[in-house]
Amino acid sequence: MVGRAMQVGFRDARWGSRFGQFKEDRMRIRLFGRLLGILVVLTLALVLSCGGQTINPRFQPEISNLPDNFQFQVTAMTNVSQTLTYNWENSGTVANVNQACSITKGSATLAIRDPQDTLVYARNLAENGSFVTNAGVTGTWRIVVTLSGASGTINFRVQKRP
Repeated sequence: MVGRAMQVGFRDARWGSRFGQFKEDRMRIRLFGRLLGILVVLTLALVLSCGGQTINPRFQPEISNLPDNFQFQVTAMTNVSQTLTYNWENSGTVANVNQACSITKGSATLAIRDPQDTLVYARNLAENGSFVTNAGVTGTWRIVVTLSGASGTINFRVQKRP
């Protein structure tokens, strides 16, 4: 009987050490899971904070970004809230802007900044017509389209002024 008790105690000790190993494995798995979760959250935060450069394909976006000629068109948007930023090369100091939009709900604005971050143009895209930017510096200009619950069609063009 004493031998049997010792044998049972030995088995308990063996299982106890294995249980400790399993416990360490579970702790490693939990730590890995937490780190993976943090990585996913940080990645999403980075992606969302950078401002999207694309718009949902169902709105048939057509964006042409060529030196001295930028064109943007989105059709049948519904309730879009997004900021889109594009770098555009302008070899001039002034640009012509042509806006032909039909915003049926929400708001959509267009802002253009020169390489020195000077705001050379800002207008509501619901205002249609041909406009001219203020003078800026030659180089990479930034075109920012801000949509807030916007529905409708957006069509505008920014071209170097001859």
